[in-house]
Amino acid sequence: MPVHSGLATRIARLTEGTNRHDSAIPGLSFHRWPHPTEPTSYTMPASICLIGQGAKTVALGEQQLDFDASHFLITSVGLPVMSRINTASEEMPYLGLTLELDLQAISQAVLSETLPAPTSGSRDTLGIAVSSISPAMQSAFERLIDLLDTPADIPALAPLVKQEIWVRLLSSEQGPRLRRIITADTHSHRIASAIDWLTENYREPFRAEPLAKRAGLSISAFHSHFRAMTSVSPLQFQKRLRLTEARRLMFSEHLDAASAAISVGYESPSQFSREYSRLFGAPPLRDIRRLTGVDPA
Repeated sequence: MPVHSGLATRIARLTEGTNRHDSAIPGLSFHRWPHPTEPTSYTMPASICLIGQGAKTVALGEQQLDFDASHFLITSVGLPVMSRINTASEEMPYLGLTLELDLQAISQAVLSETLPAPTSGSRDTLGIAVSSISPAMQSAFERLIDLLDTPADIPALAPLVKQEIWVRLLSSEQGPRLRRIITADTHSHRIASAIDWLTENYREPFRAEPLAKRAGLSISAFHSHFRAMTSVSPLQFQKRLRLTEARRLMFSEHLDAASAAISVGYESPSQFSREYSRLFGAPPLRDIRRLTGVDPA
């Protein structure tokens, strides 16, 4: 199993005694798990994820991506995913980090006359991908983490190191994927805008026509490009957003299933239970009991 000792040592120190550490650098968090996990659902923001030690699988619809310490995972838009830690133990826990993407800063980097265009890269439009990580990118992340040892330097230096990371990312094989997201009038940019709206308004009844109009596309083109980026239909995307949030409300805030269903926009408890079971493999009550060991309130 590949291990990146530099990252692993830094993440282990920062996560001692906890599963998650949100750092003083905006958008940068660290994660530790001492054992493999069951599949977990959540909405992953536009971000880059690195592993110092261990291995992980992230699934988007029918797409499944595996990565370890020799790779990074990028999500170019916020997406409802399922993930699980595959390789971890008490002696060698899973150690990872997430850095949320600053698309405005990345846009500015693209506009820089000094930024070279990538010579090659992926042409697919799926909003998530895995690539090999370069020594230069690893080094930039290590220097970003090291700024946490001198908090007074973070305001001045963290944006500069992040800018280097954005440039390294744009120059990688994932550069074209990011460029399509931030470039106006591309299909990827239009779908990303629709995804942003849907993520903020997932409780509203689903209507494809206004979303397609917002994206400036016909209904058929909207559905085609949406599925190409997210691996699911717009309606399935909304359902996953709703069900993921309902699961979080039941697990973290101890809402009962009926209250969680109403909170995320469901009018029919039976429909909520059916769709929840289809996504998570068990009805709400049984699923939360399995996750927590106790019945929800």
